[in-house]
Amino acid sequence: MKILGTGSALPKKIVTNDMLSEFLDTSDEWIVPRTGIRSRHIISDEKIEDLGAQAALSALEMSGLKPEDIDYCICSNVVSEYVTPGLSCVIGAKIGLKCPCIDINCACPGFIYALDIAETHYIAGKVRNVLIICAEQPTRMCDWTDRSTCVLFGDGAGAVVLGPGSNVKGIKLHSQLDATKIWERNSLMPTPYYEGDNRAIGLQMNGREVFKFAVKASTSDVEDLLNELGMTKDQVDWYIVHQANYRIIDAIKQYLGEPDGKFPINISDHGNSSSASCTILLDECNKSHMFKEGNTLVFSAFGAGLLSGVAVLEW
Repeated sequence: MKILGTGSALPKKIVTNDMLSEFLDTSDEWIVPRTGIRSRHIISDEKIEDLGAQAALSALEMSGLKPEDIDYCICSNVVSEYVTPGLSCVIGAKIGLKCPCIDINCACPGFIYALDIAETHYIAGKVRNVLIICAEQPTRMCDWTDRSTCVLFGDGAGAVVLGPGSNVKGIKLHSQLDATKIWERNSLMPTPYYEGDNRAIGLQMNGREVFKFAVKASTSDVEDLLNELGMTKDQVDWYIVHQANYRIIDAIKQYLGEPDGKFPINISDHGNSSSASCTILLDECNKSHMFKEGNTLVFSAFGAGLLSGVAVLEW
């Protein structure tokens, strides 16, 4: 497949580190060196489904396609106000989709997992045009008294329209399954028979272990996939890396031995927006005319699961 259009949407409220310091024991001087984040967009009176719809319509407009031209919609989302129907159905109804819609919860590498699903369906001859929507609100998962987690995240949505082509050169998915490194628990409805603990627990993260997994998984996945494709790092024009933490991105650059100029970054004013991260960054780069025809893009993302993924595309 090939990318026909990109789109993104961000909440209007921008929260700076100084604003967080008004109710948290933190500061800009503490946050920036550890994360690279200075501000983030946070949902206030918006709905994540509206941001997802806005991003999707923007991507459709760029692609020149209409909602009825889409054969399949995949929505990557970790948490929303809807348990059912899936967020893909909610957004699809808003924008007039007529196709099958599914949700996936692969956390931060969700876009790459969705891309793999789309490419597999395309190769099987089941679809022609696919809409991927990554709509995330990780700020609704955090304990806002925990300065180690809540300062990291921002909300937003990104979307990509894919159509016929052979521009997806390869995808590699990886897992190191461990549900104890990043997790959050919701409270379910009580029953007369359930005797377990039903308390909601905000996002929990072992930052040190996640850092090690992210760097190792990203660098080994990239090198392995390039080797499988018979490509070298010299042939890569851009790395679209999940914007989780600037120190992680910097470590990935150093391990790969690649220059800063190949790594566009927006974490400073976005924070970590889970699976929406790569699609928002992609859209911003695309709309700034950063990519040239024939450029090679490498996507890399990693997160809860623990899951990671890498994809190589020709622009």
